[in-house]
Amino acid sequence: MSQNPPNLRPDLAPKPVFDSPARPGQPRIGMVSLGCPKALVDSERILTRLRAEGYAISPDYQGADAVIVNTCGFLDSAKAESLEAIGEALTENGRVIVTGCLGAEPDYITGAHPSVLAVTGPHQYEQVLDAVHVAVPPAPDPFVDLLPAAGVKLTPRHYSYLKISEGCNHKCRFCIIPDMRGRLVSRPAHAVIREAEKLVEAGVRELLVISQDTSAYGLDLKHAEKNGHRAHITDLARDLGSLGSWVRLHYVYPYPHVRDLIPLMAEGLILPYLDIPFQHAHPDTLKRMARPAAAAKTLDEIAAWRAVCPDITLRSTFIVGYPGETEEEFQTLLDWMDEAQLDRVGCFQYENVDGARSNALPDHVPDEVKQDRWDRFMEKAQAISEAKLAAKVGTRIEVIVDTVDDEGATCRTKADAPEIDGNLFIDEDFKGLAPGDIVTVEVEEASEYDLWGRRA
Repeated sequence: MSQNPPNLRPDLAPKPVFDSPARPGQPRIGMVSLGCPKALVDSERILTRLRAEGYAISPDYQGADAVIVNTCGFLDSAKAESLEAIGEALTENGRVIVTGCLGAEPDYITGAHPSVLAVTGPHQYEQVLDAVHVAVPPAPDPFVDLLPAAGVKLTPRHYSYLKISEGCNHKCRFCIIPDMRGRLVSRPAHAVIREAEKLVEAGVRELLVISQDTSAYGLDLKHAEKNGHRAHITDLARDLGSLGSWVRLHYVYPYPHVRDLIPLMAEGLILPYLDIPFQHAHPDTLKRMARPAAAAKTLDEIAAWRAVCPDITLRSTFIVGYPGETEEEFQTLLDWMDEAQLDRVGCFQYENVDGARSNALPDHVPDEVKQDRWDRFMEKAQAISEAKLAAKVGTRIEVIVDTVDDEGATCRTKADAPEIDGNLFIDEDFKGLAPGDIVTVEVEEASEYDLWGRRA
């Protein structure tokens, strides 16, 4: 089975951050959070509920009375990783509750690990809590068990993922997420804004808006307005932009109304950054994927976006080696990349996924061909990235500080999302900087994916 390199897989969540010690005798729960940032938000919600009931969060297996493993089931390699994580938790702790996307296949999990305490599916919060109550009864102390206003976060304090909807209405042949998480269910806009306000009040400097299809937000609610907020991505972006933090949009399909977001970026209300899953460029490949086959029109849209907001950063992911992909189709993708000049790019080698309709397609591509095409695609993407970053040398840009140690400060520009994009490093004059600070730097050096600079 071919493996996608971990550093290029967008289904890997950031490492969790724990910073609240347990009191003596307090029941403690560990959490292993796999999968995409949407799953990370699910983990945060589970832990927030547990903290409200008096549980402490353990940062290691040995200190936990039980461990929750939030799994990913998007790719076969992700399923294998989830089973491995469950096995590790069983070995290190022995008392394991499984939830998440792979939990939609309980027999698959118990067949490999029959000793798990319970298996629940994605966003089944109540069932997870019930399983924890059975395994480790709560023992709350109302005088000392205080819950942070922003809830329990698994990311650094200065940024937070903000989930605006669940599920997806698309029927891409290679994807089983609608089968696992259902159709689009949007949160009311006023509820999203209320959560964002609490996060900003708690010190969050960057909100990362996530869903399975961000640009479809509110479609199921018929874009209803309630409490002064309309459930439409353009209105939501404008409202979030008024809170004073960075606002970054992920998983945006290139619907026509996306062009209405670009002026908000040009005005500085939201970050000039779009994460769009193009997946491929050849119309025949896109049709076999059951995705919109309008790559040429997409180039026109990209040009229009850049005309309105020249500083916009475009990130995307692609699949190479999809069933039936010919050398000509792959070459079309490479040529499209030359035209599109995307700033941030990730790539998967196609994998069969149990339950996906693409498995039944004819003319599957051999593994060695998939690897060759992945290598050629990433060589192209790397060359584009290197040239774009080299052009930033000598410019002044704003960055947000992520970490500071004895050797320097690791930061991100507005063009870089945490964990999946590049970094900007400050090696001198970094004393006094702290995570969450936003400072101006002059770029002095560039590599294929990262920048170096000094405070301006």
